[in-house]
Amino acid sequence: MNITRNVLNIARYVSPSNLTLKHSGCRSYAFKSDLKIKWVRPEKIPCIRPEKSGDLECAPKIDLSQPQLLFRESKELQTAGETVKKLFSLEYAPRRKLTQAYFQDMKEIVKRHPFDVGSVEVQIARWTGIIRAYQELMERFPRNKRMKVVLKELIDRRKKKLKYLRRWDYKRFEWLLETLNIVYKPPPNHFHWVTRKESLRKLTDKYCENIKQERLETYKQMLQAEQPVFLQEKIRALEFMRNEQQECGVEVTVTDEEIEAVRKQLQDLEKDKL
Repeated sequence: MNITRNVLNIARYVSPSNLTLKHSGCRSYAFKSDLKIKWVRPEKIPCIRPEKSGDLECAPKIDLSQPQLLFRESKELQTAGETVKKLFSLEYAPRRKLTQAYFQDMKEIVKRHPFDVGSVEVQIARWTGIIRAYQELMERFPRNKRMKVVLKELIDRRKKKLKYLRRWDYKRFEWLLETLNIVYKPPPNHFHWVTRKESLRKLTDKYCENIKQERLETYKQMLQAEQPVFLQEKIRALEFMRNEQQECGVEVTVTDEEIEAVRKQLQDLEKDKL
């Protein structure tokens, strides 16, 4: 009974008009603004995507009628029948054989001599072929965590080699980027998180600056519209001052050249409007 009586006494003195933001527990500083500003968090691009890795093209279509990499130099296969050639072609080979053929073709483009298998250019070309093949697979199987980790490691390894080549041979570095059609994206010097609070501050500053420019432009147009009337009043005022000075016999400070200059300015302004 005592508890019920206390609750009724409190409810008697508390009314909706007495409730304020301070007593209701609401955060007044976190209220949404009335300004028409909308911020959408930018989409996070994974590091394995071509937009982040720097690959400007995907793995090209390979001619499936050519023999597998292991049997390209086989003389017996060259003299074999069409059925045997088809069985030993890339059409009936597993996918890893297609990947091997792809990055072997890329190594042929950049290698320094026929026996080059370990130069920086060949390593980067080989990794580029594997990266593009894995990126195509990741589009089909995005839940493959193991392939994702391997792909990220390959991209980081290629960036490290590109950084080394850029420091020691810049001309060859540029030639390799152009040949393999990739973009070198070094890590930023300072990492900066994209936050909602800071972005809203920038958008608000931009919004206020746009309002300021719009009002200045409106004020400028208003002054330009009133400029002919102002020039006419200035001409009458200058003529009145000159006539008064001449009648009083004092030194004339307003010359005819000044009045003609204002008249010419008025004529030019009227021509521009036409």
